[in-house]
Amino acid sequence: MKKILRPFWFLFACAELLLSMPALAAAPPANCASGPAAVATANAASESTLLLNLFGREETGWLFYVPLISNETGTDCPAESAGFAKALATWQSAHGLSGTGTVDTNTLQKLKEVWQAKRPFVQQSAHHQCPAPPNESTLAQATTAESYGGKQIHLRTEALAAYRDMVAAARKDGVLSSDQKLLQIFSAYRSPDYDAARCAVENNCTGVVRAVCSAHRTALAMDVYLGAAPGSTPDSSADINRLFISKSPAYRWLVKNAARFGFVNYPFEPWHWEFVGRPASR
Repeated sequence: MKKILRPFWFLFACAELLLSMPALAAAPPANCASGPAAVATANAASESTLLLNLFGREETGWLFYVPLISNETGTDCPAESAGFAKALATWQSAHGLSGTGTVDTNTLQKLKEVWQAKRPFVQQSAHHQCPAPPNESTLAQATTAESYGGKQIHLRTEALAAYRDMVAAARKDGVLSSDQKLLQIFSAYRSPDYDAARCAVENNCTGVVRAVCSAHRTALAMDVYLGAAPGSTPDSSADINRLFISKSPAYRWLVKNAARFGFVNYPFEPWHWEFVGRPASR
């Protein structure tokens, strides 16, 4: 009974959440009506109901991943549109899938593989090679204005420099005008000993809530403040909070622009970004 009711609860929660958020100003492109209309209808039905487990935890729907899917397939069309389905069909065909344009579990698994392949940390840890931490004396410290809640934030020098360039670009584009806390860092370098102690005390190193081998040990990963759903913390992995963040202008700007500065997203956590090197140096 619980699994049957969960999608309906999520639909109501989504509706309430959307009403609480400011409307995005950008209008969809004119060609979004061109494409498989029946598939678009099916996608609209599944976006808030499809049961998933992409990252080790049950999820309802795929709305969280719309910005990443749109960026990957090169479309600005709404997820419910025929144009979105058409762009996805082209992407599916190019990646060895049936080019139907339907968002299904096989397509989302393939998308996950593509996204995760952009994270060197994932490639290392997949071969049971947990990266060694850096020499802490070589790390750079973020300023008070860059840290969320006054926390001490440390990153590798090149990662912090790229972060600063990215924030400056976001500010120039008007993304940060509504909330001065946006893109402040609330977690960056965490030593292996620190994480191990938290694992022992909180007993929650499941790989979803907290990983035994965390990307934060590299001093290349950072969690940035992107707002939070009412009643949620900025790093809550609850569906409703992840949906809230995924619909925010700041997150959508990052999805489209962060790669220019060398950052990639961990898809399950919209606030988590990893520095992989600027394009010119890769």
